[in-house]
Amino acid sequence: MPTRTARTAWTGNLQEGSGQVELTSSKVGTFDVSFPKRTADDAGGTTSPEELIAAAHSACYAMALSSEVANAGGTPQALDIRVDVSLGPDPAGGFRLTGIKLTVRGEVDGLDNDAFVTAAEAAKVGCPVSKALTGVDITLDAALET
Repeated sequence: MPTRTARTAWTGNLQEGSGQVELTSSKVGTFDVSFPKRTADDAGGTTSPEELIAAAHSACYAMALSSEVANAGGTPQALDIRVDVSLGPDPAGGFRLTGIKLTVRGEVDGLDNDAFVTAAEAAKVGCPVSKALTGVDITLDAALET
């Protein structure tokens, strides 16, 4: 299996410094990062480790869910996955990820809502990114679109 690579070039200290995250393997972009914007309500055009984790988790989870839906006998027509990753203080000092919320809405042929939720739970457990993030509380809100 392949290895994917990203790199960050950082200058300065934590509070005044900044960096650029490069998605090296795909070459799809370079994105600005800074600690003050990471901890602000408005990201101001920069990304953060939490947003990048959310992006990775949403993409991985979509793949896992499409597989679980098929395993349950359904056909996914559309899946909308939102992942919210929260940063907060760590009681031991510094910061930590304080929670991840998966919100999933699907249009699926061949499954009722209960079967879809069961598939969504299985995808949450089986998604490689979910497995990597087991130290963080991950919640799931899944439902079929009506």
